[in-house]
Amino acid sequence: MAFLPRMVLVADESQARQEIRLIGADPVGVDKMAGKMVPAMVKLNGIACRCANILKQEMLAIGGDAAVARGSVACSVEQTDTLLIGSRKQLFRLSRRLRGQPFGLEALGRELEELLDAVEHPPRVLNGRSCSLDLSRPVIMGVLNVTPDSFSDGGRYLCQEAALRHAGELVAQGADLIDVGGESTRPGSASVDAQMEMDRVVPVVEALKREWGVPVSVDTTKGSVAKASLAAGADFINDISGMRFDPDMGRIIAEQGGGVFLMHTRGRPDAMQKDTRYEDLMGEIISYLHDCVEQALSAGIPRDRISVDPGVGFGKDVDGNLEILRRLGELQTLGLPILLGTSRKNFIGKILDQPDPEQRLLGTMATVSLGVAQGAALFRVHDVGAARQTARMAWAIRGSRGYVKD
Repeated sequence: MAFLPRMVLVADESQARQEIRLIGADPVGVDKMAGKMVPAMVKLNGIACRCANILKQEMLAIGGDAAVARGSVACSVEQTDTLLIGSRKQLFRLSRRLRGQPFGLEALGRELEELLDAVEHPPRVLNGRSCSLDLSRPVIMGVLNVTPDSFSDGGRYLCQEAALRHAGELVAQGADLIDVGGESTRPGSASVDAQMEMDRVVPVVEALKREWGVPVSVDTTKGSVAKASLAAGADFINDISGMRFDPDMGRIIAEQGGGVFLMHTRGRPDAMQKDTRYEDLMGEIISYLHDCVEQALSAGIPRDRISVDPGVGFGKDVDGNLEILRRLGELQTLGLPILLGTSRKNFIGKILDQPDPEQRLLGTMATVSLGVAQGAALFRVHDVGAARQTARMAWAIRGSRGYVKD
C-alpha cells in the first residue's frame, strides 16, 4: 500500500488554520496547532554571551534551537549574533519565558511579542493628509514625472497639459494615488534648485486635486518643496532619503498633517552607485529604516501615516536588488506598510538584456507578483493597468486575507 505523503506549505497562521480545519480537527485545537506549523527565525545582533546562552537553553527547552557564534557557550567571545530558530508558537512561548529573566532579557521578550504581532497583523490602512488608503488589497501608485531627465519618461510630461493628460490615463487605469516628481533621482542625476522643483510640481498637484481628487504624493527630499506641495493639496511626501537629506522634513510633514514614504538609500543619486557592497544588506536596510521611523515619530508624524520602502535600485547592484525581492517579507519586522518600487528599473534591463526601459513591462510585473507574495502593500509603477491586474491575481493566489474584488 502506498501512503503518498506530501509536503504542505503554509505561509502564515491563517493558511495553517485552514489546513487543520480541512481534516476536521476539533476547533479548540485549531489555534493551538496553527502556530506550530509556521516556521520562523529571528536574528539578534551583538548579544552578550551570557544572554545568548540563556536564549539557547530556553529555545531548546521548548523544542526549538538557537544558533550562536563559536566560543559563545564558554564565553570566550564577548558577544555574538544569534538566530532563534523555531515556529512562531515557540517564539511566542520564548517571549513569555523571558519574563523575569535578568540582563535585559525581559525587555527582549516584550520586543519579541511586538514583532510576532506585527508580522501576524499587518496594518490595514495608511492615512495621508486628507485621505485613507485601504490596504485590504494591493495599492497601486502611478508615477508622474514632470522632469526633463527621468530615466524612463524624461521630458514627456514636463508641460502641465501633457502631465495632466497622462495623470487622467493613470486614474482611468485604476491608480489609487499619483506620485508626482519634479527632480530625477535616477543613478547619477544631479540635484535641481528647490524653486524650480516647486514650479514643476505645485501646479500639477493643485490641478490633480481639482480635476480628480485623487490622493497625491510628491517625490522630494527638500522640506521647502514638501511644505509647498502639502499646502497645495498633496497627501504624502515620498522621500528617497528617509528624511535624512533635510533635517526639517519631519517637522514640516507633521505640521502639515501629511503622510510619508521613507526609503533606504546610500548617498545622494549622483554618488549612490559608487559603493553597492553590503555585509548584511537586509540588516542594514531594516536598521536604517527603523531609525528613520523613530525620527518621524519623534517629529510628530503618527505611525498610521508612515510607510517604508527598501529602495530597490538605490545604492544596490543587481544581486542586491534580487536579494531584497527574495527577502522583502523581513521588512514586516517594522510593522508598517511596505512600498515596493521596481518599475522599469535598470536591474530588470540587465537581467532580461533589455536596454529600453519601456520594454521592461513583463520583468516589472514579475517583481510585482513576488512583492505581493512577500507582503508588500503598495506598488509604485509606470504601467498602472498591468500592475493592478498582476497584483490582484497574485493577491487572490496568496489568499492570506481572502480575495477582495474591486
